[in-house]
Amino acid sequence: MNQIPVIILDYGSQYTQLIARRVRELGIFSKIFPANVSLKTLAAFRPQAVVLSGGPASVYDSQAPQLMEGFFEYQAQAGFPVLGICYGMQLLMQHFGGKVAESRVREYGNMPLLLDRPSALFPVIGSSQVWMSHGDETQVLGAGFQITARSETGVIAAVEHERLRIFGLQFHPEVTHTQGGMDLLRRFFQEIAGIAPSWNMEFVIESQIQSISEQVGPQEHLICALSGGVDSAVAALLVHQAVGDRLHCFFVDHGLLRFEEQKRVMDCFEKYLGLPVLCLNHQERYAEKLRFVVDPEQKRKIIGAEFIESFEEAAQLISKRLGRMPAFLVQGTLYPDVIESSPGHQYAALIKSHHNVGGLPEKMRFQLVEPLRDLFKDEVRSLGKKLGVPDAFLRRHPFPGPGLAVRVLQEV
Repeated sequence: MNQIPVIILDYGSQYTQLIARRVRELGIFSKIFPANVSLKTLAAFRPQAVVLSGGPASVYDSQAPQLMEGFFEYQAQAGFPVLGICYGMQLLMQHFGGKVAESRVREYGNMPLLLDRPSALFPVIGSSQVWMSHGDETQVLGAGFQITARSETGVIAAVEHERLRIFGLQFHPEVTHTQGGMDLLRRFFQEIAGIAPSWNMEFVIESQIQSISEQVGPQEHLICALSGGVDSAVAALLVHQAVGDRLHCFFVDHGLLRFEEQKRVMDCFEKYLGLPVLCLNHQERYAEKLRFVVDPEQKRKIIGAEFIESFEEAAQLISKRLGRMPAFLVQGTLYPDVIESSPGHQYAALIKSHHNVGGLPEKMRFQLVEPLRDLFKDEVRSLGKKLGVPDAFLRRHPFPGPGLAVRVLQEV
């Protein structure tokens, strides 16, 4: 996607991914970038609105993340509106000469919001309940801003600069605890930013099929390891629509599945989804490697290493059929996998490394095809439904990889 309508700059908030999801629920594509992204990169995607997320830091600390240099000069030139949430609002106040300091009264949880005056974000005067989570507050407004709402304790809760189209909220509209939060976000993105809803699963299918076809070309083959989970199945089905029988899937029965799960999974792949799948029965190999092993982390490592062996074996079998090794590997990497595993998100905590982000040995030189890389889990299920995946498969709770082996507290 050459243009990203809404870019969210991540300052480390626990709610940043939720902001992106809420924007997408409005039918508008959004993407998260680390707050230290370059202005050149930001400008290359021609955003129609930018959100500054919350974060745990205090803007007045010397090591606190700041706005990128030249951001507001670019914003004025490009003409898009800006919404700062919590820490993002405090950054705005500091940048425009205001003062942010430790709160006299820390606010956390549901708080009444009292509107001072009608404004673009709050056209009707009244009160509502919002979700607060802050230890600092704005004590002096930035130049050109007006207060549009306060909390019950008198803390400045919403501000706006009408001429520059810059808005700040001390509360979190993206959480369900905030009354009318989605209406507020709709006003900002659709009315103030003027972004028409155009992002849906039909668009994703159409654009991904085109993107996959362009990436792979008309002759190359692809390989895909199906785990029995939703992500790999939906990714494979989408790629299959783009390249047909040039996609070669395999499923490893490692013996760590539920009763008759191999049969159910294979029936779904072949009967309902029309995916030809090679099934490898490696139950005895995995059982032998896991004998006498109790520690869950050791189980993970053993299963991970053994799966690489299974993958190499499957790849060799497929390459013998074709007379050459497939050039591409399909993975069901999701957007949270990318965000949570990314060292580039300087201000966000590293939540986990992920098996799809950084995976196979260097000697296996596949080019990656990741059609779900920009999607959240609920979006993948919606996409799967559009592609004809049965509801029972979309709703099931599989335990691919080391799942059930780790849940067995003693030796498997």
